[in-house]
Amino acid sequence: MSPKNVIFKKACKDKSVAVYMGRRDFVDHVDSVDPVDGVVLIDPELLKGKKAYVTLSCTFRYGRDDMDVMGIAFRRDIYLSTRQIYPPLQDREQCTLTKVQEKLLRKLGHNAYPFFFEFPDNLPCSVGLQPAPTDVGKHCAVEFEVKVFSAENLDAKVRKRSTVRLMIRKVQYAPEKSGPAPSVSVTRDFLMSDKPLRVEASLQKQTYYHGEPIKVRVNINNESNKNIKNVILSVDQIATVVLYSNDSYMKSVTTEDSGDTLGPGGKMEKVYTLLPLLTNNKERRGIALDGKLKHEDTNLASTSIIKEGVLKEVLGILVSYRIIVKLIIGGLMGSSEIGLELPFQLMHPKPETAKWTTTWCLKISSALL
Repeated sequence: MSPKNVIFKKACKDKSVAVYMGRRDFVDHVDSVDPVDGVVLIDPELLKGKKAYVTLSCTFRYGRDDMDVMGIAFRRDIYLSTRQIYPPLQDREQCTLTKVQEKLLRKLGHNAYPFFFEFPDNLPCSVGLQPAPTDVGKHCAVEFEVKVFSAENLDAKVRKRSTVRLMIRKVQYAPEKSGPAPSVSVTRDFLMSDKPLRVEASLQKQTYYHGEPIKVRVNINNESNKNIKNVILSVDQIATVVLYSNDSYMKSVTTEDSGDTLGPGGKMEKVYTLLPLLTNNKERRGIALDGKLKHEDTNLASTSIIKEGVLKEVLGILVSYRIIVKLIIGGLMGSSEIGLELPFQLMHPKPETAKWTTTWCLKISSALL
């Protein structure tokens, strides 16, 4: 979230219109989304009788700008809403204003006009796929933008000098009430073995913050006659790209190859620690990242939480995480595997708790690296 009293301002090159906003991050609370509000300042003399418009758009970009050929752009507008801001279509007194808008209107004067948009329920959050180090330009991403421009009408050609664009983000934070802690168990019977192999895996909670170590408790009761040759744990990120079809891309963002073994009749209980971080995946193409403004640092993409009943309508990139616990079992005919899956959420804390949580996570993470 933006610091208090910070105003984001951007004007077009010919100075005919300028946009003012009190923040650029808008929170998706699942049941509702923060509305997009701001103020447009116009110069009637420079407009020269033209109208001023403001647009909120959500675009899914799935190719670089230099890949556009034959007038076909590798992008799709998931959502687009345009409103006339000047001449105003209703009196300012009839508008419901936010506190930031009230302050801006008092400061900017009678040539300032408020705008207000509400997000529909079926829009994803700001997410992008990490390009390879050698890639250039914009790549696959869900992006949100506020655009203000002047033109004779909506059908007229819009000059770049009369257009101003401001990138914004739609973000989600960890829910106040987390679900039950994930837990899973598997019992495997083998030929030529009278008793089975039992494995249990569990987490301490459902939701973890970025930079927070994840402790996985694994309990193995090997009553079989098989040897466990290794225990491997990994955190998988699943990015589902929903556009013309549903394509899922799985990337392991951290792996723990423990080398632990266990013979027939043995028991073992151990807590493993996993720490998924972008710093360990900086050069891996296709890792989903939280959307960013300009060239600021970002992190692994947060888990996507979708409002109930609208999942089938959502386009864009949806992100989920799971922990895989894999046992390598030795045998006469070669090794086999037993796998357990623990889904969990990876998110940011809400801003009011972010300061102390970030400090705590950084201290823990530094000790583990």
